[in-house]
This record gives sequence, structure tokens and C-alpha cells, in this order.
Amino acid sequence: MPLKKHLIVSFLLFSILISCKSSDEENVHQKIEHQTNEIFDSLVKIRRDFHEYPELAGNEKRTSKIIAEYLSNLGLEVKTGFAGHGVIGILRGGKEGKNIAWRADMDALPNDMLDGVPYKSKIEGVQHGCGHDVHMAIGLGIAEVLAKNKESIKGTLYFIFQPEEETFVGAKNIVDNSLFSEMNLDEIYALHVTALPVGQIMVKPNELFAYQKRIKMKFNNKFSKEDAEILYKEIRNKTMRKKDGSSPWEIPKAFDSEIGLVNPNTIFKDYLFMEENFLIDSDDESLDIQAYLYETNQSNLQNILPKIEEIIENSIYKDKFISVSYIQENPTVLNDEKLTNNAINTLTKIYGENAIVMDYGQIPYFNDDFYYYQKEISGVYFLLGGSNAEKGITAMNHAPNFRVDEECIRIAVKSFSSLILERSNSK
Repeated sequence: MPLKKHLIVSFLLFSILISCKSSDEENVHQKIEHQTNEIFDSLVKIRRDFHEYPELAGNEKRTSKIIAEYLSNLGLEVKTGFAGHGVIGILRGGKEGKNIAWRADMDALPNDMLDGVPYKSKIEGVQHGCGHDVHMAIGLGIAEVLAKNKESIKGTLYFIFQPEEETFVGAKNIVDNSLFSEMNLDEIYALHVTALPVGQIMVKPNELFAYQKRIKMKFNNKFSKEDAEILYKEIRNKTMRKKDGSSPWEIPKAFDSEIGLVNPNTIFKDYLFMEENFLIDSDDESLDIQAYLYETNQSNLQNILPKIEEIIENSIYKDKFISVSYIQENPTVLNDEKLTNNAINTLTKIYGENAIVMDYGQIPYFNDDFYYYQKEISGVYFLLGGSNAEKGITAMNHAPNFRVDEECIRIAVKSFSSLILERSNSK
């Protein structure tokens, strides 16, 4: 065969192979979308069951039993009874490859806030007011869809259903368990439903939330509550850093399209503020001021206490001052930059430009113990929209009448099933 003709034939064969591969990829994700639609109603049903029977951190006995049975019925290998009521479903693919995990948290909140749904909590004083019931339904849905595509998966997938997230000990207990080391994970993923538009997936590399610290300022017994009111206001004003005219402590604004997280010029970046409200604790010998502060820049944390001390030392209260210290320092979610960018590119390629949006800020008040996984392995934590203004649904976590448009379950299951499948087949 002449060289020119040989090259043309080779090019045509190569084009056909590429076209077939592209078609196969498209078909598998169409299949995932179809399979998600098939199980959607059952996922809504199980989510509502979790909502009706919430369990507090450390008490997730009924919840974990239901999850273990569900995973077992999918044909997954199931591990139970570790790190409290933790459950892990193990899906071994048809070929050798990566070890990838998906984390869903299980515990509910101790509250009786307004819950305007017909399937409201039947457990007095306990409620899924943060969305973990939705997270569990999504985790089970991803496990079910990927179990149906087992032969297309390389490596092993681990579905971690974690207890005690609200108390910030669940992830650490799992990481400290020998089973976690045995998994030898390469990557881990998770999400949290919140007050974004329904189905919107948001992510950013590095810090997703602001660093949260609880501070204590101690004074002698000559320091009064009236003194505390005056001094705290002065300290708050002099330490605050924010954009002119902005108020990053007003959390609903984080989901505003003009000044919120989706805008590159968001007010929710490069800020430091102390909460307006503070706690006074006193006895015969001393009076303490305790308050939370939120800082977006980790390198600034070491300068905050010296700054507060300087303000007090330059005030009329310096002779009554004893000390200032951090008494609580939760770490913050820290998304792996390479994996985050890969996730953005993958979901955009499969489901279009609107499949995922970039987060340009950091949210105050909220956090997640998912950091303890990320401390050991590369991971990404996403935000998922659950609000629907047309239906009057606002998924503002830890707030009265927290509700979720369950359509977000469908979108999350198909999107993250596709992402994990792609990651399992990546080099």
C-alpha cells in the first residue's frame, strides 16, 4: 500500500476509534442518568423516612441498620459497628485501579424548629435541620447506580456513612480506625446541601469555609458586665476587616447572585469579624468574655490575639486584664486544587457549562469535619443547592423551616456517579 494511502487509512481508523470511545463515554453517562431517574422516587422515600426518624450524634443505630441493609441488598461488602455506628459499603470494580471514597454524614440536630413538611420528625427534640438525611439518600443513590455499572469501574469504591459529624468527632474517629488505613484511599469526595438554587453544584479549591475560632478574654473581678459591653464593641470594630459597606456576617447574602459566593467580587472573601453577640462567664474572682471569630486568611490567625491584647493594653481596662486565648479551634475544609479543577472539568464536559459553578468566597459559621479525611488523603467537598424560590423552599441550614427541594437528590446522584466513574477510570 502506498505510504499516502496507508496514512489516510490509519487516520480514518484512529478517528473511528476515538469516535467509538467518545460514544461509549456518552452512552455510559446517559445510562447513569436513566438509572438515576429510575430510582429517584425510592430515594425520596428513604430520605423522608430518615427525616421522620432522626438520630442524634452517637445514636445513629436505626439509621445505620437501614443503610447497611440497603448496601448489602446492592451486593456490596458491608462493614458495620466501627467508630460508633459507622457503615462502609465496598464496591469492587471489574478491574484493578484506584481506591475512591464517597462520604455521607448521618446524624441529626437537637432542636424543635419549625419543620413545614408532612413527613416532619416524629422524635421530640431531634430534627434533620441540616440536610444529612438528603446526604444519606444521595450516598445510597450513588452506590446503587455505580453497583449497576460495576464492570465499567476500575479499582474499589468505598461508601462511608459517617456518624457524629455535628459534634466534629465522627471523621476523626473513622480516620483513627485501623479499617481506614486498610482502605488505602487515593481520593475522597463529599457534599453538603445548602441554600443555593436547587441542583446547583458549587465548589472551590483550597478553603471552602472561613476559619472559626472561639476566643476567651479574662479579666479580674473588678471588670464589670458594663465594661465588657463597651470593650467588646471596641475590639470588634478595631479588628474587623471587610469590604467597605459589606456585612459578611449576614449569611443569607452568601447565596445572593450579586454579592454572594458565585460572584468574583463577592463580599465573602478577605474578611475578619467577631460575632456581634458574646458570652459573659463570671465568678467571685474573674469575668470572661467568650466569642467566635471568623478569618478567611490562615496566615492572619497568628496576629489576632496580639492585636486584641494591644487594644486592651491601650484601653482604660488594662489594669483589669489577665489574658486572651483561643479555647476552640476547629480546622476548615481544604479542597485539593488539582482534584477540584478536575471535577469542574469533568462535570462540565459531561453535563454542560451549567453543571457546576465556581465559588469565589468562604462561608462563615459553617464547617465540616471532612477536613480530617483531607488531612490524610486528597479530597473535594461540594456545596449542593436545595432551595427553590418558586416553591417557597429555603434550604438555610440550622434555621427554622429548613426545607429542601428533593430534585437536588436526582441531580447529585447522576452528577457524582458520573464523576466517580470517571475518576475510577483515570490514571
